[in-house]
Amino acid sequence: MTEESYSSRNPPPSNRDLLILLGMFVAFVVGVIWIVGLLVNGLIGLIPPEVEQKLGSVIVPTFEKQAKPSPTQDTLNQLLDRLEQQLPSEQLANRNYRVLYVPESTVNALAVPGDAVIIYQGLLAKMESENELMMVLGHELGHFANRDHLRGLGRTLVLRMAIAYFVGDSGGLQAAIVNAAQVVGSARFSQSQETEADEFGLALLNGTYGQVAGATDFFAKLAKEKGQNLAILSTHPAPKKRVKKLKRAIEKRNYKVGEKIPLPSSLEV
Repeated sequence: MTEESYSSRNPPPSNRDLLILLGMFVAFVVGVIWIVGLLVNGLIGLIPPEVEQKLGSVIVPTFEKQAKPSPTQDTLNQLLDRLEQQLPSEQLANRNYRVLYVPESTVNALAVPGDAVIIYQGLLAKMESENELMMVLGHELGHFANRDHLRGLGRTLVLRMAIAYFVGDSGGLQAAIVNAAQVVGSARFSQSQETEADEFGLALLNGTYGQVAGATDFFAKLAKEKGQNLAILSTHPAPKKRVKKLKRAIEKRNYKVGEKIPLPSSLEV
């Protein structure tokens, strides 16, 4: 068989054929990642607190280096302790929730594996009442209760692992683990996860004070600052929608809205 006759029977693939093959490959990769992501999401709830603590031992030290013992951090932990009194016993078992106060201008708060709530000075500077701050702390406890912080981290690690596998990057997963603190800091939660955490915080606020004054204050401020480059706006859904949902939840649950309590002097920054 001549070279000419062979090439006529097996012509080189056209650009269209190459695009189809590429599309099929991409679809396969995305499908694998999606399926594995679903499995990870379902298994997160089965992870015992002891395992989460070990994961936290890798992540939390990064934030501990940034946070320094201070009266501000002590007061934040006292407020968190008051909220914990409203938690059911199963959410307190084998847990040691604490606040790490980071004196940086970042406007954000994080729930970090290892039972640590990270509060940045930039966020605290926007607080005008104790109630408003307690709502934010309660929201972060809601992420712990729903294991949202683990789901976001788990999906990210799975995604990086899949990409590393397909491109042959053996160091990809190791890099993801090493940079886990950064992954946690940039994690985005779904609207449903944020709504559940907001409603969880609302219930804690009502249980602590017998009313929910200040519940929407912080999110209302964010809605007015939409044009600003705030870290919390890049990782959270539209604050206007959150305010509307919280107001509906307050009406539905017949929560009272009373007087707000000023911030303790140690929290005024």
